[in-house]
Amino acid sequence: MPNKVEEFNAYRARMNEKLLAENNKLIKRIFNLDTNAYMAGALDVKTKELLGLVASAVLRCDDCVKYHLESSKKEGATKEEVMETLGIATLVGGTIVVPHLRRAYEFWEALEESET
Repeated sequence: MPNKVEEFNAYRARMNEKLLAENNKLIKRIFNLDTNAYMAGALDVKTKELLGLVASAVLRCDDCVKYHLESSKKEGATKEEVMETLGIATLVGGTIVVPHLRRAYEFWEALEESET
């Protein structure tokens, strides 16, 4: 039985493939812009992913939160860095972000479990 991380990644990959197969120039450009925005530049990739995590939590996009949690972990973010980042997001976004904070914590645990 797939875990939360595997389920999320399989769904995301499957749907991205379908979306990109539509050959919509605008969607392809948005995907490309997103990819390029998170490449190393004046800020390193981990910092950009943590910034993406804040924005995603404040905007209350659970899929985006999951994506940036996994990307942050791949870039070497620690649990402490992620929790501090989520704390900033909750401060900025207010208490309405708390349910997303809970789900983010749960997904981070699943990411940690998938390493073992």
